[in-house]
Amino acid sequence: MVRILIAEDDLASRKVISKFLSNYGECDITIDGIEALEAFMMAWDEGRPYDLICLDIMMPELDGIKTLKAIRDIETQKGLKEDKRAKIIMTTALNDKDSVMNAFETGCEAYAAKPLNMDKLAEVMKKLNLIR
Repeated sequence: MVRILIAEDDLASRKVISKFLSNYGECDITIDGIEALEAFMMAWDEGRPYDLICLDIMMPELDGIKTLKAIRDIETQKGLKEDKRAKIIMTTALNDKDSVMNAFETGCEAYAAKPLNMDKLAEVMKKLNLIR
């Protein structure tokens, strides 16, 4: 079963994403980047790291790009090879190329524009070998 972390500050988006992703695994939900990092570290401490992390780019406290960078830095410090790292999908209502390029350069695997298309999200998860 896939272990999933959703970091999303918008209630409606959180509900839609978690309802859909709960079909594929166990979902934990956070409302900002700081909570997401705490959940990420807790999962490691429990020996059950996340397989998939969905990060909203625009969040209060710590935005998705900074959260993504922090997660990748922690994984690097732990000496994780690329195939063992969490798969990260950035979600955002922003559709500007700079945000997308920045997210990929920082280390995300995929990018999904809101409103999310659940068929496309499932397709991305298949490509990332998270689901069959």
